[in-house]
Amino acid sequence: MNQKYLLFDLDGTLTDSEEGIAKSVAFALEHMGIHETDQENLRRFIGPPLMDSFTGYYGMTEEEAVAAIRKFDERYNDVGLFENRVYEGIPQLLADLKAAGKKLILATSKPLPLARRIMDRFELTQYFDDLQGPAGHGNLDRKQDVVAKALEENGITDLSEAIMIGDRLHDVLGARACGLDCVGVLYGFGDRSEMEKYEAAYIAETVEEVRKLFGV
Repeated sequence: MNQKYLLFDLDGTLTDSEEGIAKSVAFALEHMGIHETDQENLRRFIGPPLMDSFTGYYGMTEEEAVAAIRKFDERYNDVGLFENRVYEGIPQLLADLKAAGKKLILATSKPLPLARRIMDRFELTQYFDDLQGPAGHGNLDRKQDVVAKALEENGITDLSEAIMIGDRLHDVLGARACGLDCVGVLYGFGDRSEMEKYEAAYIAETVEEVRKLFGV
């Protein structure tokens, strides 16, 4: 594939953030009187906006969800943020893509100030031409809004020149809403059935398969 602009998701695509997010969600739920020990239930929170997850999975009102998000932030912003690791092979992939003349853009639903701290801590910022994400919870939360902002800010008008790379249905749907194809990766938090159901244009099981798709 020869797209010039590559929009990357963060959680589940560049880094494995499960530990920090799961522990922080459990902390928030405990505060709301919900004792959750099922790791799969906690894992569902990785990727979608927190507001959607707290209201959708646990039936919270918007006011309750705001309180839960506040408790999540209390732990995540200081501790959970760095209970995280970069997927093996990602730094070299990014370096090779950049060397090949690709323009790399982060397009995450995570609040951008937090995303910047993660990208800086793991020395990934150096490979990216732009970082895009919401200013905070509830602002540009939908992936399609983040993708649209990334396209606008980078002056991308020929949509055939851009593609999204992500691990969840939100990446696929957000990209499609903006007229982009999406590479669905399976080493993150989604799976093949999800990517096939939501019709990701391409599916890559490993970081190495992403590399092969872009010929680097």
